[in-house]
Amino acid sequence: MNNPKVSVIIPCYNQGIYIDEAVDSLLAQTFQDFEIVIINDGSTDEETNRILASYNKPKTRVITTKNQGLASARNEGIKVALGEYIFPLDADDKIAPSYLEKAITILDNNIRVGMVYSLAEFFGMKKGLWDLPEYNFPAILVKNSIHCSALFRKADWEKAGGYNSNMKYGKEDRDFWLSIIELGKEPYRIDEILFQYRIKGKTNW
Repeated sequence: MNNPKVSVIIPCYNQGIYIDEAVDSLLAQTFQDFEIVIINDGSTDEETNRILASYNKPKTRVITTKNQGLASARNEGIKVALGEYIFPLDADDKIAPSYLEKAITILDNNIRVGMVYSLAEFFGMKKGLWDLPEYNFPAILVKNSIHCSALFRKADWEKAGGYNSNMKYGKEDRDFWLSIIELGKEPYRIDEILFQYRIKGKTNW
């Protein structure tokens, strides 16, 4: 059996009530050669643990770890990932059906591109365009302009040393993207809204 082209990594800490929406958005993709690795990051919520203990949707596997935080949970998932490409997706977010296909096409054909992301919008308690500035190197040193759900090569993750688990929550993405940029790779933004970021009352982790 051939390994999948893409491994989608979903860390989950006490967010089991949203996991179906995230997974269903993946199963609706126009590109289907992927696996879904869900990391139960030591959830303390009874409902989340109940849901994940018997989770059996197609293409999914669940790995339970002690609570280590978002960056470490992503790293744990990527370590066991079988795909050439990695796509992080938080348990409460969603993507449009064509996202993987479009991102893979770009990464396949551009060796200098290190990560492919898209325009994004909010949903949940707040709706509308997530107005992230267009990437440029000086600006990203001050403020992140690339959201967490960007496609990248597992080989680049290995070279970059993975996500830094010592970074404060919310800072690990920019730190990781900078590590890939330091490898001589460039970000590529798809100018379509393909990523949906959920706004809730409070943030986990």
